Amino acid sequence: MSIWQRLGEIICSIPGTCTLIDHIVDAVRATFGTASERRHASFSISMIALAAKMAKADGVVTGDEIRAFEQLFEIPDNERKNVARLFNLAKQDIGGFDAYARRIRGLFDDGDPIFEDIVDGLFHIAKADGMVHEDELAFLARVGTEFGMTEAAFQRIADRHIVPEEGDPYAILGIDRSASNDDVKKHYRRIVAQTHPDKLIARGVPAEFIAIATAKLAALNGAYDRIRQERAFA
Repeated sequence: MSIWQRLGEIICSIPGTCTLIDHIVDAVRATFGTASERRHASFSISMIALAAKMAKADGVVTGDEIRAFEQLFEIPDNERKNVARLFNLAKQDIGGFDAYARRIRGLFDDGDPIFEDIVDGLFHIAKADGMVHEDELAFLARVGTEFGMTEAAFQRIADRHIVPEEGDPYAILGIDRSASNDDVKKHYRRIVAQTHPDKLIARGVPAEFIAIATAKLAALNGAYDRIRQERAFA
């Protein structure tokens, strides 16, 4: 039985009204035998629930936001109903988003690049209706705080999503403007390598979630090209 099929069984067993995080933790422990499976399952369910709360942060969940959420997960067709059920339950859940953010943080070491991956995914949902609303940005900043991210690290992610072609390309890449051409090249190659789907999977991101790498790479490539043009180096 695939991990999504077992996740589907957990979701089907969730009561109509409950604090989801408590039910989920117990069910994952009882259902998945290995630490790797539990990590994958806990991440996937927590991320789905957090995405639902992100979509509702501005008070309205739009069709564009639902579609953006679906782009982040390659969910088997026969499990879409179960994922939709969890998404809808999370929107109504009395538990705060901070419980889900802390659950995800507890799965990984402090400073793990996966926290940036998650916030990237949430920004993808937030901007799906054409803009990142003030309440959504505040929500994302608080999630970043729960993940232990610095203000500079969060701003770097925000710059990649909020009109990246007009943002500071050095901030988007996360490198100082005074860096040499060689240092810029080395830094760019390093962060692009970290964003490769194989790297994401290796650090614990489920294979279904790697769609976020495409948009992130596009923003990084755009920023690097602007720096190259500014400095006129090959």
